[in-house]
Amino acid sequence: MLFNTPAFEQLVDALRRLPGVGKRSAERLALHLLSAPGEEAQSLSEAIVEARRLITRCSQCCNLTDRDPCAICAHPGRDHGVICVVEHPSGAMAIEKAGAYKGLYHVLHGALSPVDGIGPDELKMRELVERVRAGGVREVLMATNPTMEGDATAMYLARQLAPLGVRVTRLAMGLPVGGDLEYADEITLGEALEGRRDV
Repeated sequence: MLFNTPAFEQLVDALRRLPGVGKRSAERLALHLLSAPGEEAQSLSEAIVEARRLITRCSQCCNLTDRDPCAICAHPGRDHGVICVVEHPSGAMAIEKAGAYKGLYHVLHGALSPVDGIGPDELKMRELVERVRAGGVREVLMATNPTMEGDATAMYLARQLAPLGVRVTRLAMGLPVGGDLEYADEITLGEALEGRRDV
């Protein structure tokens, strides 16, 4: 029987580390990969290795990109005076899909969570403050998730940015409290962007 074999359990454990994948889903994915033709699993493996090799973080916004600076930071038609702060690249992707925002981004790669040992030094906060301090930024829009950690992160950053004289806003509460930004639909995100408020 395949279950309880070390190789199978190792594969299931690796798949469970992916967001949104529980034990049963991980087992189904593992069974699919092991039952599929060898070329399919090899192709997946090569795609992961190639993506990891080619994709890096933008030196300006810390978002994932295949060039530096990323296409959004380099685009002359974007409003370089507004920076939207998100926790993860998926948040920036969700806002871009809404099509209502034309400024730049800053990806923190997480949110403050003292319980999990995540403080300001584990996130890309210093880089954001340096961007604002360099000048040319009128507004920083906090688009962190509407969770305790997201709210704490937004408030912490607002205090850090206050001495720099930049306007700090927050997405309107059209987003569900306790939800994740990347799961919101385009209409909800568009309305939340339009109804943003000062922090």
